[in-house]
Amino acid sequence: MTAVTETVRPNRNMSASRVIADSVVMTKRNLLKYPRIPTLLVFSTIQPIMFVLLFTYVFGGAIAVAGDNYVDFLLPGIFAQTTVFGSTQTGVGLAEDMNKGLIERFRSLPMTRSAVLIGRTVSDGVRNLFVVWLMTIVGYLVGFRFHGSLIQSAAAIAIAVLFGYAFSWISAWIGMAVSDVETAQVAGFVWIFPLTFASSAFVPVASMPGWLQTLTKANPVTVTVDTIRALVLDTPMTPHLWYSLAWILGILVVFIPLAVRAYRRAV
Repeated sequence: MTAVTETVRPNRNMSASRVIADSVVMTKRNLLKYPRIPTLLVFSTIQPIMFVLLFTYVFGGAIAVAGDNYVDFLLPGIFAQTTVFGSTQTGVGLAEDMNKGLIERFRSLPMTRSAVLIGRTVSDGVRNLFVVWLMTIVGYLVGFRFHGSLIQSAAAIAIAVLFGYAFSWISAWIGMAVSDVETAQVAGFVWIFPLTFASSAFVPVASMPGWLQTLTKANPVTVTVDTIRALVLDTPMTPHLWYSLAWILGILVVFIPLAVRAYRRAV
């Protein structure tokens, strides 16, 4: 808190440069916490590694997909699932800061209102990027390969991280609204689990019952997974790309103001 207090200037000008400067300070503050809490990084990486190994070696032989390599089909779904699951830490972290009285102290500082939330979501986005990079390495060890160009591969990872970033703002709104760590954790996972598993992340949509296919095709996770998968496998990605970007933009437009309003009302 001392470093944050000393770094943030007393001017309350709401210019873009001020928002960026304050957000950078808060992002650094959150990133510096991760090395001090190694268990957070360990558990946030163990889960996706377990999913990769479990689905590849246990379910891979029983799930029919186009092509011979199920892991190439699976990893794009793991990328999206990992970033979406990782986004729940945003709400949990904010709820924890609120319980410790840090949110109230942040609000008393001469910084822009959105800096605390931007710093938290950006730092969690950086953590998601690290986890996706780790998943790529694990995937290569079990046979995964990018079939597209370097630009397509980078775009696939970027879409996954941006999707998780958008969901971090939903999580931020939940964390500020419930202001309780346990409740924020439960409230985050209770809707993310069905959203990710009732998607094309792990199995082809065509293998699902007819009524579920209709819901799954409209699922933003499915749209994003299909975009990432098209970039990874070098297959046609339209209109999935535009639908995915529309979902990301729509979530940000709706939940950034909601999260900032919840922050202003936080006690």
